[in-house]
Amino acid sequence: MDPTVFVGDDLPAIEEFLSHAYARVRIGSSTERPSARVTRQRIGSVSLDRLQIGFEMSFAADPVGRVCVRHLRSGSVREQFGHGDEHRFGPGELTLLVDSDLPAAGHLRHVDSDVIMFDPRLLDRVSETAPRANTEPVRLLDHRPRSAAAARRLQQTIVHLRHLAADSAGVTPLVAAAAERLLAAVTLLTFPNTALLSPTPEDHHDAHPDTLRRAVAFIEAHPDTDISVTDVAAAACVSVRAVQLAFRRHLDTTPMTYLRRVRLECAHRELLAGDPARNSVGATAARWGFANPGRFAAAYRAIYTRPPSETLRA
Repeated sequence: MDPTVFVGDDLPAIEEFLSHAYARVRIGSSTERPSARVTRQRIGSVSLDRLQIGFEMSFAADPVGRVCVRHLRSGSVREQFGHGDEHRFGPGELTLLVDSDLPAAGHLRHVDSDVIMFDPRLLDRVSETAPRANTEPVRLLDHRPRSAAAARRLQQTIVHLRHLAADSAGVTPLVAAAAERLLAAVTLLTFPNTALLSPTPEDHHDAHPDTLRRAVAFIEAHPDTDISVTDVAAAACVSVRAVQLAFRRHLDTTPMTYLRRVRLECAHRELLAGDPARNSVGATAARWGFANPGRFAAAYRAIYTRPPSETLRA
């Protein structure tokens, strides 16, 4: 059971749904008229919920085990994780459930909120942490954003993902994977965390032509696969920072920009071989990870000096 929309006015039914959708939870309320509504969109492994609790409710929940970002449209929240301090949040605040491996307890009062959840392993896939066996997973350190500007950037990213999710036909595996990584990367930019940002002396030493050669070979062998910069770094046997330095030093670009260029070439070959009666530019673009047809057309024209539709017709 994973309904797209839940509407309930019965406390046990609300508790059952919340336990299924998030984590096992016990709820309580003195109201005689409880009401709850949850609408859910998905893109890849990311869930984008709108949670509306139309009454005052206490709760005690098991660990959710996922990165959970919440934008409180209205209402108020008091919550405590484990034996830590109590946190209070009000309308307009964008917050993070930092202690996802701890039980939580608190109180909701007439809450209308966006709740976005994803696998914490996505943070490691987009972080600057070196891909070594003894590397600790990236941890998020604070409930609140670094700045108001950072919060706005994450909110804009969430709106973008909602638009993508609404167009399910255009969400190919590569588009969904790119959306997941975008959300994880912007989350790291928004909230304090343990990811390493500055290259080390070892990174500078490792950013040599052999590193670039291994990285380029890996990218060119897997353009149709969901690969991240950490995958490229692992294939080159160096840290993420070292492989980024190698691309900047020797090609004046980034690994992901190089990957997009390779995928653009794949799309170009597909358009050249395509049949206008059966193929479309939009489907080709989406298949190679370009979610926005307009941006794909602009990038294509910049390289091939004509619109992709003209290539397909030719």
